[in-house]
Amino acid sequence: MSRLLAFVSAAALLATPVAAQSVDRVAVNGIIDQGLNHSQVMQTAAYLTDRIGGRMTNSPQMREAERWAQQQFRDYGLSDVRAEGFEFGRGWSIVRSSARMTAPRPLDLRAIPVAWTPSTNGVISGGVIVAPISKVEDFDKWRGKLSGKIVMLSQPGTGSEPTEPAFRRWTSAELAERNTYNQPQHSPAAIERSLKTVNFANQLDAFLAEQGALAWVRISQRDGGLLHGTGYTYQVGATPKLAGMELAAEDYRRLARLALTDAPPTLELMSEVRFHDEDVNAYNILADIPGTARGTEYVMAGAHLDSWVASDGAVDNAAGSAVVMEAARILKALNVKPKRTIRFALWNGEEQGILGSLAYVDRHLATRAASNDPALAGLPDNRTWRSRWPIEPRAGYRDLVAYFNLDNGSGKIRGINAEGNVAAAPIFQEWLAPFASMGATTVSLRNSGGTDHVYMQTVGVPGYQFIQDPLDYSSRLHHTSIDSYDHLKADDLRQAAVILASFLLNAANRDEPLPRMPLPTQPTPSDPFEYPTAD
Repeated sequence: MSRLLAFVSAAALLATPVAAQSVDRVAVNGIIDQGLNHSQVMQTAAYLTDRIGGRMTNSPQMREAERWAQQQFRDYGLSDVRAEGFEFGRGWSIVRSSARMTAPRPLDLRAIPVAWTPSTNGVISGGVIVAPISKVEDFDKWRGKLSGKIVMLSQPGTGSEPTEPAFRRWTSAELAERNTYNQPQHSPAAIERSLKTVNFANQLDAFLAEQGALAWVRISQRDGGLLHGTGYTYQVGATPKLAGMELAAEDYRRLARLALTDAPPTLELMSEVRFHDEDVNAYNILADIPGTARGTEYVMAGAHLDSWVASDGAVDNAAGSAVVMEAARILKALNVKPKRTIRFALWNGEEQGILGSLAYVDRHLATRAASNDPALAGLPDNRTWRSRWPIEPRAGYRDLVAYFNLDNGSGKIRGINAEGNVAAAPIFQEWLAPFASMGATTVSLRNSGGTDHVYMQTVGVPGYQFIQDPLDYSSRLHHTSIDSYDHLKADDLRQAAVILASFLLNAANRDEPLPRMPLPTQPTPSDPFEYPTAD
């Protein structure tokens, strides 16, 4: 289908008549006044970032954020404020770290410990060896060559220069291009492929330790001196034996070049980290504005409270968390009496696999049949979720009428992804109408991925992600060492909180629940006559 035809088709879907009631614009006036003239969103964001800092799941900082967010909800006057636990694993935090080249000249390097790797037990020193290893099949090439070495695991590459501005907002043309239908996908193929590499981190650690390596380093995935430090060996019993660190890309490449000369470098590493095993559960934070007329039905807004540790987790995702908390404050300050309960969720463990919202789905909404494959049965739920059929709704499956998620940085809301729901799209168009002058106009039929509405969509619960201006979220802030308060945009966050509060009130007071997609069932092959390809 041509782009023009796709656009016309999407526009026709949005224009389809539906039974939709008018937006209460008097209530919207109150939300706008409270959200723009009395906003607390930046104070909330500042406390989460400047005061608490990076909020790694189960770290002391995250525990502080969990306690503080609950007290904030109580101070706003919300009901049934609670922490709902799910099994996660070990907490982890950085005390201090350093990396230094000592030969052929002294030079401090930019580095960060990789999450959930152990300490170096003081300063360690050794020569480096560039040994790119990305799969088990690479082990034989380096067997017998790594003893006493600090192993550089990444291909150095040659660097890259940006070809587009780091900071940008959506243009009208770009938003129009988003307004095309995108078939929701329930195929488990990509998930099944990922299972082949799920244990590689542990296999690599065991190999390096067996070969006598001192530690390992990897290259940052971005240039510009940015660091990330992301890692995933958080489960009890999965902690590596060797310390691992990430070096800034430019520093890493310098070491790799020197390793090819007659003056190979010597490296000093020091990583002091702590594991926190007092409680292996992580906690989602939930709070309600009780409904008055629709029984157990509720609408919901959420964002993930956890972050990585390289910086303060500002755009990812103190921004979304602050907007959700601000929407709660706005509605409670207006003393709304919604027909349905309005629930607010601050999720945990999103960065390790969208774990908190999945735990909520599994506990309250729907689960999936156990896997018949013994090799998959012991894996975490998020690794096998899409490959298990059928979906089994729980008693509260239809109680959740709509879920709205914020997790794309500090940019203002420009619209919403309707996730292929052609019946909901024109309703959203009506709800956005009061905010056209604030830049929010687009209802896209695309589905979006990678954050906390995903597992709701996989079981047919209406979960939606807002479209936000990208700013510099993906170009330089996402998971990086400069994700600090400085990059938050106050006007954008105030606008987002106003729109979220309005959407929640509209959904809570609508006579009928928002239209749902069918309960997903196991899909048939997209092309039943396609010949399989050889692995």
